[in-house]
Amino acid sequence: MVIQIKLSNFYSIKEEVILDFEAANLRTKLSKDLEANCIDFNGDKILKSLAVYGANASGKSNIIKTIRFCHAMVYDSHKHNEDVTFNFQPFKSNSKNTPSTYYIDFVAEEVEYEYSFSLTPERIIQESLYHYPNGKRAKVFTRDERKGEEKRDKYSFGTAVIKRPYDVAESTSNKTLFISRASQMDRRIPKIIFRYFHEKFLLRHTQWVNANLEELLNEYKSDLLLALSYADSDIVDFKIQKRTEKGKHLRANFDTEEFSVEDEERKILDIETSHRCFEDKAFKMSEESLGTQKLFVLMLSILEVIKNEKVLLVDELEDSLHPAIVEYIISLFHRSKGSQLLFSTHNTNLLNLKKFRRDQIWFVNKKVEGSSELYSLSDFKDFRENMDLEKAYLQGRFESIPVINELSSDLMPSQEA
Repeated sequence: MVIQIKLSNFYSIKEEVILDFEAANLRTKLSKDLEANCIDFNGDKILKSLAVYGANASGKSNIIKTIRFCHAMVYDSHKHNEDVTFNFQPFKSNSKNTPSTYYIDFVAEEVEYEYSFSLTPERIIQESLYHYPNGKRAKVFTRDERKGEEKRDKYSFGTAVIKRPYDVAESTSNKTLFISRASQMDRRIPKIIFRYFHEKFLLRHTQWVNANLEELLNEYKSDLLLALSYADSDIVDFKIQKRTEKGKHLRANFDTEEFSVEDEERKILDIETSHRCFEDKAFKMSEESLGTQKLFVLMLSILEVIKNEKVLLVDELEDSLHPAIVEYIISLFHRSKGSQLLFSTHNTNLLNLKKFRRDQIWFVNKKVEGSSELYSLSDFKDFRENMDLEKAYLQGRFESIPVINELSSDLMPSQEA
């Protein structure tokens, strides 16, 4: 579960922007009617979804891109060699020595953590991890590469939290995050953090982790069929057929240059669909349209996220999806126990305060200097909930829409005879 994310000096993000999943203190009737959109955590309410709106080139995708880059640093940086340059772009007008910063407050295995790091494209500058094992904030470690030459000058550790921490520090270069190296070296808390970033906070809806396909198909059959019906599919049922397939499999060891061909049995799960127009005939999934196959896989992936209370990050959720399916996907998250969805969108039909709380709707705006600013609808204290939110957005009330000038006469076809 995510509580808060902070970003600065990445791409079009100059000053710090904050994505806050902690629910605001809203007391209106509409907000109270949407209690199901929140998760209860230690007496606080955490939002199950955030929708981010903005014009093209405003910076919506840069927020998504930054989070994806920073998470990839956590689970890949232990592989970095000394010649690596990190694959991101700081804000153009900032000094090349200005560090970019990432901070995330989240819950993993029922414990709250605050993890952050700062870096330039050439090296890690700072890194820290705090946790709340007994409800009180405690240090796991801090790191500042500017404090000296020795590891004991740069690092500070909490009491007995990480086993032999300086062994890890000695093998951590300024191209590597400590948390990444410590996880690789089998340290308990860093492994919890690594697993959260790798398995619980999914960066794309096609990223499956440990999905039990048969279990998902059986448990969420009705949800899948309903989603397919929203896509104007006439599929009314599907069945799962299990079979075993024998075959030859090539095994290769390129270190020893040894190759072998071995007999292997594979378990195959076939899906057969029934259509309203052909009730007496079964169709293989491979016979369905490409759109139906993609929707089937998409919905299974999302249902796996919901079942296992994960977090999903999606850029332009509505891409290639019918609006009814988009609303249905969001409703699944709001009906879930503890899954979360962070997504960018241009779908103004979702701007409805009977479906989203004010604090779930966010806007990105491109400032005159070219930097992106991020703010929530709940920041607009003068916006009354009986107003037409979609209309207000399209009229530019919240600024984060493109400014389109009237077509000049020389672009219009001539009306002269």
